[in-house]
Amino acid sequence: MLFRNRFLFLLALAALLAFLSLSLQFLHLIPVTPVREDGLSPKSRKRIMPDLLTEPPAIDPVYEARVYCNVPTAAERSMEGHAPHYFKLVSVQVLIRHGDRYPLYAIPKTKRPDIDCMLVPSRKPSHPQLEAFVKHMSKGSAAQMDGSLSSLPHFPSHSLCEMGELTQTGVVQHLRNGQLLREIYINKHKLLPSDWTAKQLYLETTGKSRTLQSALALLYTFLPDFDWKKINMRHQWSTIFCSGSCDCPMRNHYLEEEQRRQYSLRVKNNNLENIYVDMAKIVGIPTRQLRASNPIDSLLCYFCHNVSFPCTKAGCIGMEHFKVIKRHQLEDERERQEKKLYFLYALLATHPLLNQTVNRLQRIAEGKKEEVFVLYSAHDVTLSPVLSALGITEARFPRFAARLVFELWQDGKRPKEHFIRILYNGADVTFQTSFCKDHYKRSSKPMCPLEKLVNFVKRDMFLIFNSTNYYDACHRRAL
Repeated sequence: MLFRNRFLFLLALAALLAFLSLSLQFLHLIPVTPVREDGLSPKSRKRIMPDLLTEPPAIDPVYEARVYCNVPTAAERSMEGHAPHYFKLVSVQVLIRHGDRYPLYAIPKTKRPDIDCMLVPSRKPSHPQLEAFVKHMSKGSAAQMDGSLSSLPHFPSHSLCEMGELTQTGVVQHLRNGQLLREIYINKHKLLPSDWTAKQLYLETTGKSRTLQSALALLYTFLPDFDWKKINMRHQWSTIFCSGSCDCPMRNHYLEEEQRRQYSLRVKNNNLENIYVDMAKIVGIPTRQLRASNPIDSLLCYFCHNVSFPCTKAGCIGMEHFKVIKRHQLEDERERQEKKLYFLYALLATHPLLNQTVNRLQRIAEGKKEEVFVLYSAHDVTLSPVLSALGITEARFPRFAARLVFELWQDGKRPKEHFIRILYNGADVTFQTSFCKDHYKRSSKPMCPLEKLVNFVKRDMFLIFNSTNYYDACHRRAL
């Protein structure tokens, strides 16, 4: 009897201790170590519950590289199109980076990554409309394409990708972008009618096949009916979309200063230099030549496509090499924000594009119904300065198929009042902007008045240069 009572007592005590242990975890008193995406264990942090989807607390080059790759997997969460029920969506302007591409540079004396740029619907990643997209793109003779755009292919088609060519992953990324935006802007908000006209669109791309093809992929799944006769694609020769306002000596000055900062940070990084020396020995070339070949661009392609890094008789380039170079990239981005040289460059580099955007938004707010949907298909060197100029410092470097969206809304209760929302990869970043970051504290509306953006682009962008206009800021050194 005594033995039985003692056994029951110990059993009860064990149950009580187990309960207390679990309770302490939920009360945030005992650190719980989650498992990261890469299968490694980060430093212990006090958490209520381990969440496999949260971002790691410190710089993790592997995690950041995965985000950059943006390989299509689960359905994406999006905040586009959210507004009070009495608001009317009247215009959407979208700036995209092209999708996943083959490297622009090759690591000398190594075999190029074996990536197939043929579009094969049965190969992952794929999309339900990929096969129909290929068939439709083969019939594009009726489209109006400016200048050299008419000679570019409408979709990738090489069994071994050419340098800089859009991959199947890149096409699928933008088919998904177009489908997502269609569900919100066409199906829900009726931005374009089924009988839309060419005048309701403004389409512009740089003269690279990857940007043209990315735009076409997005438009194919976005438009109510993809009609080649209504597609008028304009050619932009400048990657910063400065059009006829590209003469800006001070912009070039700040870019040169920023490049000097980048060089200074690199030469201070002994670990990075040792990695380059080691990789150069593996490849069998001088370190300077390896560095000039921009190996991270090629290594990211291997990484994003899950292809083994290149090997030679002297050894293999490995994950540790990749991590060090990628970590330096992330540290460079952080210092870039602190030093402000890139910010000054970004203000001058992006003013022509932002000014065009603002002028169009103003015309639509005044009642003009043309160009209610705008698409600029561009590069990372286009999106990155726009994000910086707007003051969205928390945004990551533009991933493949990144999208920046400007929404224009009309207040149904006060039709003369118009508001904007700015979204980056589906996240609402309106109140991260420098010109509207304090507005939400004084307003119950989840948007920013259009005049805030107008005043920023027309006037406030130049204050830091002690100037009142773009020309003066471009041609006079700031005091």
